[in-house]
Amino acid sequence: MGRIEWAMWANEQALASGLILLAGGIVAVAGQFKKWEFAAYAVAAGVFICLLEYPRGRRKKGSTLERCGQRFMTPVVKLFGPLTRNYYVRAVLHAALAVPGGWLLSTVLGTVCLGIASLIYLVAAICGEEWQPIEAKPQEKPRIAETIKRPPENPPPRPPPEVRKKAADEGAVSGAYDNPFPVVE
Repeated sequence: MGRIEWAMWANEQALASGLILLAGGIVAVAGQFKKWEFAAYAVAAGVFICLLEYPRGRRKKGSTLERCGQRFMTPVVKLFGPLTRNYYVRAVLHAALAVPGGWLLSTVLGTVCLGIASLIYLVAAICGEEWQPIEAKPQEKPRIAETIKRPPENPPPRPPPEVRKKAADEGAVSGAYDNPFPVVE
């Protein structure tokens, strides 16, 4: 069996937990829950996590499907270098971001999911995985010689010139076409 790439699982888990944390924070802020300040933090943390986790990393083997609009976020994530590339850093960052969300009921689910994502990132880091951007391969321009089909090397088969001349003379006399079926008038 193949090796599990834990980072792909962690990325999906962290993105989902960021969205859940964001939704729970919005509900708590809009409802002016007690300790709604933690909810405001959850909104900011959810947005940050979603922006960080939106670009998928490249798989070691096989192809990776790029998310819609990911190419705009990838340079931003690449800009921070080892802080975003290293999965140990991501595991600690997600664990730290998850703690304040645990004080409010509407953000507890996002906190638990973020804690799970942190553990999966830790497993990915222990296995030696690292975030690599999905970069579009430059499309090779087809060379003109390869796009033009080769012309035939031999002419099409034809009867010898004497037979062609004889058939042309007979066709002028008897008609160009012999109908094998009798014509009833």
